[in-house]
Amino acid sequence: MTSTLAPSPDFGPMLRLWRNRRSLSQLALSADSEISQRHLSFIESGRSRPSRDMVLRLAETLSIPLRDRNALLIAAGFAPAYRERPADDPESAAAQKAVQLILKHHEPFPALAIDRHWTMLHANAGITALLDGIDPALLEPPVNALRLTLHPGGLAPRIENFREWRTHIFHRLNGLIDQTADPGLVTLLEELKSYPVPPGAAPYRPGDMIHPAGIAIPFRLRTEQGTLSFLSTTTVFGTALDIALSELAIETFLPADERTAALLVPGG
Repeated sequence: MTSTLAPSPDFGPMLRLWRNRRSLSQLALSADSEISQRHLSFIESGRSRPSRDMVLRLAETLSIPLRDRNALLIAAGFAPAYRERPADDPESAAAQKAVQLILKHHEPFPALAIDRHWTMLHANAGITALLDGIDPALLEPPVNALRLTLHPGGLAPRIENFREWRTHIFHRLNGLIDQTADPGLVTLLEELKSYPVPPGAAPYRPGDMIHPAGIAIPFRLRTEQGTLSFLSTTTVFGTALDIALSELAIETFLPADERTAALLVPGG
């Protein structure tokens, strides 16, 4: 059922902004979304009002995050299509339990669940075991996983390849900012860039290192057991229709070498 709300003059510019952010011409977007370029031009200029289905089709083609799809629908005069369930909602609680189960099964290797701003929602015992000596202020909720990593009171002094890992994080954040246009991520990136480099951090220039199979950058952390080396992977819920679940990601860390695996696996 469609809404009777009046469309906003902001819809056309909002759509154009997302199209430009995806580096698509009107011709390319019209072809991908199977509408005429003329109709798309009329929609962007405000001369034509899109249907609800058209807004959703364009948003899907542009891979716009669910939160921003709702904003487009509202600007076009329609009710939001996607819910953001509260934490105590039965379906939300069930999803959170499933996430915690995934993290538990990843032990003894570190794993955590984060939201769109890298706020740590859940962590397994493998993560908490690495946090000895962290400034207690950084562990006060809400805990930000990237702040915890790069802050001088966090893991930064113990990251053996700090400059390399920081470059990797900045690259990921810039990619997410390009994808989502999230101002919260812009603010976070600027904060992280302000942190000092730990004294004695090894120099790094992109292209200096050759990594296992050339597919990932290791995260090397000095501990009382010696240096642990991990490769990280990210899992997202691409088919989620709930906003919070669509913005949730699971970061898992796997041993990058046999020594790390032997140190972490009981009896290994």
